[in-house]
Amino acid sequence: MKRVKPYYRKKRAYLFVDGYNILNSWSIFEREREEDFENARKKLMDILVDYAHYTGQAVILVFDGYKVKKNPGEEFHYKGIQVVFTKAMQTADHYIEQELTLIGRHRNVRVATSDSMEQQMILSRGGKRISARELEVEVAHAKEGLVRRKRQLKSESKVNAWEEETLESLKDLKDRLDPH
Repeated sequence: MKRVKPYYRKKRAYLFVDGYNILNSWSIFEREREEDFENARKKLMDILVDYAHYTGQAVILVFDGYKVKKNPGEEFHYKGIQVVFTKAMQTADHYIEQELTLIGRHRNVRVATSDSMEQQMILSRGGKRISARELEVEVAHAKEGLVRRKRQLKSESKVNAWEEETLESLKDLKDRLDPH
């Protein structure tokens, strides 16, 4: 697989997520980890899609593929986030290190992992680290914000619908009072 390096914009905020680290840290994935790991990955992807849309950050979700022999790796976009399965003999940590080197120190970059060695590397390359637990809290707050926004939009649409009904009633009344 030929890899095309993405263009990283200076004013954009980026969040790299060590996928398996998050899956193994968050309790909401406990059942999926035991029953269907593919479903757990998909659930994490969907959670991060909502998070990315709410925060406006570019999310790059990275899964290790290094243990799969002859794995060429894979990168694709999923509903607005970038998903990466690293190639054989490459860990998610190594992929993220390479990307941080490519991005440079002049961009707003965070990496979500609870791996302490990886956190030290992130700091040395100019990134900011966020633990799996901190990301879980941020995602929960974003979800609450989405729910509030949805309620607000629903409420506004009811008001608009009521206003249109009122306008129609007033027009009917006007037509009955002034038939000309």
